Amino acid sequence: MSETNWDEVSYVISSQYRIETMRRLATGPTTPSEIAADAAVSLSHVSRALQELSTESLVTLKVSEDRTKGRVYGLTERGETIWNIIETENMV
Repeated sequence: MSETNWDEVSYVISSQYRIETMRRLATGPTTPSEIAADAAVSLSHVSRALQELSTESLVTLKVSEDRTKGRVYGLTERGETIWNIIETENMV
């Protein structure tokens, strides 16, 4: 495994909100509101986590950027790989 993967793993696990967001997205694409409800955290924390994870190319917006309601996010292939490492290594 490359160093970059460990850097990305470290990035995700350094925030409980990023962990919860990726955990929920690992079950399939969903909206920020559903992530917040499932993880029992505020929508603002989920929104920030999604923005951060998107910047790192770990999650992607599945609908048009123009859409303001009902935005659906999902893990990228890279995000799935990182989440699998986190789960396999029991890091959460």
